[in-house]
Amino acid sequence: MAEQKAFVTGHPIAHSRSPKIHGHWLSKYGIDGSYEAIDVRPGDFAAFLKSLREDGYRGGNVTIPHKEAAFAGVARRDHAADEIGAVNTLWFEDGVLWGGNTDGYGFAANLDEHAPGWAKNGPAVVLGAGGASRAVIHALKERGIKDIRIVNRTLARAEELGRHFGAGVSAHGAGAVGELLADAGLLVNTTALGMHGNETLAVDPAGLPGHAIVTDIVYVPLETPLLAAARARGLKTVDGLGMLLHQAVPGFERWFGRRPEVTPQLRRIIVADIEAH
Repeated sequence: MAEQKAFVTGHPIAHSRSPKIHGHWLSKYGIDGSYEAIDVRPGDFAAFLKSLREDGYRGGNVTIPHKEAAFAGVARRDHAADEIGAVNTLWFEDGVLWGGNTDGYGFAANLDEHAPGWAKNGPAVVLGAGGASRAVIHALKERGIKDIRIVNRTLARAEELGRHFGAGVSAHGAGAVGELLADAGLLVNTTALGMHGNETLAVDPAGLPGHAIVTDIVYVPLETPLLAAARARGLKTVDGLGMLLHQAVPGFERWFGRRPEVTPQLRRIIVADIEAH
């Protein structure tokens, strides 16, 4: 049987850790397959999509800046992709190119692993109103959180998300964050604040109640200033690396026919790679 091939594409793509994740699973499960990083310029993306089948690919992952172009370019989409407005996973079903989005799944699965029962901890405050925020809000709604508060510097962007997701999702400017935290059980940072090279505290978690969970989707550094401040206060914290690991699971299963496990060993491999760079 021919080798089973999958990929991740973006521009640039050299920084992607997906080949390490999928490569680990391919070797662990003894699958004759490959997973490679392919740099595609935005102008070439439509042609790239068209060539996938004849090039023998089962599918692949899509990252920045192609997630919206992939959303527009596939024949069919799953519910999560429609809700989030972006595609990060491609696969063929009966010869038809499908697009899905596993970011919300990865976010929820990471919290399931490290903070079981988290979905009972509403209300939720979500910092940021970009693409990652859409995936997080989708996941929170799917898990039944009824009060989701989006905080963004540009209020109009938060309001746009509030309209898109409807009941229970409200939009607020940055000035309101203090009062919004007072009764929140979950704080999620989806902004680049706290990322390596931008070591600003996204918000001060001092205003949260003692039972609150704080999570950051940034994973370089693993402990962002927000998570460090929350931990110092004795709050439960969950870093963003698990979201990256868990979002990879559904795609691998589609391309290679085996549902892979996110293990401490896989996490150690990716942490070592982060530290090496």
